[in-house]
Amino acid sequence: MLRNAAWVVLLLLVAAGCSKKEETEAEAVAPVQTAEARAGSIRRIIEADGILYPQNQASVVPKISAPVSVFYVDRGDHVRRDQVLARLENRDLAAAAQESKGQYEQAEANYRNTTAAAVPDEMVKAQADVQAGKAAMDAARSVYDSRQKLYQQGALARKLVDDAQVAYVQARGQYDAAQQHLQALESAGKQEQIKSAAAQVDTAKAHYEGAAALLSYSEVRSPISGVISERNLYPGEMATAGSPLLTVMDISRVVARTNVPQGQAGYLKVGDAATVRQVDSTEEVPGKVIVVSPAVDPNSTTVQVWVEAPNPGERLKPGVTVHVTMVATTLQGAVIVPAAALLPGAEGGSQVVVVGADSVAHVQKVEPGVRDGDELQILSGVKPGDQVVTVGGLGLEDGAKVRVRKEPS
Repeated sequence: MLRNAAWVVLLLLVAAGCSKKEETEAEAVAPVQTAEARAGSIRRIIEADGILYPQNQASVVPKISAPVSVFYVDRGDHVRRDQVLARLENRDLAAAAQESKGQYEQAEANYRNTTAAAVPDEMVKAQADVQAGKAAMDAARSVYDSRQKLYQQGALARKLVDDAQVAYVQARGQYDAAQQHLQALESAGKQEQIKSAAAQVDTAKAHYEGAAALLSYSEVRSPISGVISERNLYPGEMATAGSPLLTVMDISRVVARTNVPQGQAGYLKVGDAATVRQVDSTEEVPGKVIVVSPAVDPNSTTVQVWVEAPNPGERLKPGVTVHVTMVATTLQGAVIVPAAALLPGAEGGSQVVVVGADSVAHVQKVEPGVRDGDELQILSGVKPGDQVVTVGGLGLEDGAKVRVRKEPS
C-alpha cells in the first residue's frame, strides 16, 4: 500500500511539472498583428505651416487732399472694381472745371468762325487791288493797240505809241504785284490765323481736361473687386494725398505662404496639388502650388512656397495660421508597409519585424522612404509579400516565437 501511494505522489509531481513547463512555453509565444508589404504607388508629401494672405489687396489712396464729404462703404462691405467708395469736398474743383469748360467752348467757337468766316479786310483790299490792276492793264493795252494801228496807218506819231507801250508795261507790273500780294495773303495770312485759333482750342482743351481730372479725383474709386478691410477716417476728416483712405482685399481666393526646408523644396514645382487646412479645423480646401522661390532664405535656410486655394464663403481669413500639405510627386512600384511597422533600431537607424511562415520573428534593418499618412515606403530590407508586424513588435527579439492575431473588425 505504501509503495502504491508513493507512485501516485510521484506521478502527480511529474504531471504538475509538465503542466508548468507547457504554461511557460505558452507564455513565451508573443501575440502580434501583421500586415503584408505590397508594391504600389505612394505620394511624396511635404507638409508645412504658413500664414494666409489675400489673393489681391489694394490700399486706396486719394490723389488730392480734401475733407471727406461722404463715405459710401464701411468695413466688411463687398465692392466692385471702379465702384465709388467715397467723395471728397469738391465745390472749388467743380467751379474751376466749369470755368475751363466755358473757355474751351469759346475757343472752339472762335476756331469755327476763323475757318468759316469771310475774307478779312486786308484780303478784300488785296482782291480789289488785283481787280483794279487788271482793269488798268486792260485799258493800257487797249490804248497801246489802238495807237499802234494808227501809227501803221500813218495817222499817229511814233512817240505816242511808245508812251502808250510804257504805260501798258507799268500797268501790267502793278497788276502782277497785286496778284502776288493776294496770293501771299491767301497762302500765309489765313493759315496763320487758323493755326492760332487751333492752338487756342488745344490750350483751352488741356486746361479743361486738367480741371475735369482734378474734379474726378474727388470721387475715390476701388481699383479691385473685394471686401473693405480698413477705413481709416470718418466723414469730415481731412484725406491726405498719398495716405491710404481705405483698404480693399480680394479674398475670393487665398494664398498660403509657407517656408519649406531646402532639401524638400527641391521636389516641389508650380502646379503641384496641395490642400490648405486651418490649424483649429479639420476641413481641407484643395489648392495648388503657384510659387516656389528660386532663392533660399539665408537666415532660416528655407525656401518660400506659395499655395493658392479657393475660398468659398470666405471662411478662410487672411492672417490665420494654416497647415499646408503638398503632393510633390507620386512614386510608382514602391514597397509599401503600414507606418506603424517602423521601429527604432537597437544601434540607431530603423527596423521592422518580419514574421515568417514558421511564426518566428525576424528583425530586419530597413531604410525608410517617403510617408503618406499611414503608409510608408521602404527602400531596402523588405520585399513585397513579407508579413510585417504592426502591433506588438516593440521589444520583440529576433527569433522569438509569435502568434499572429487577427485585427479587430
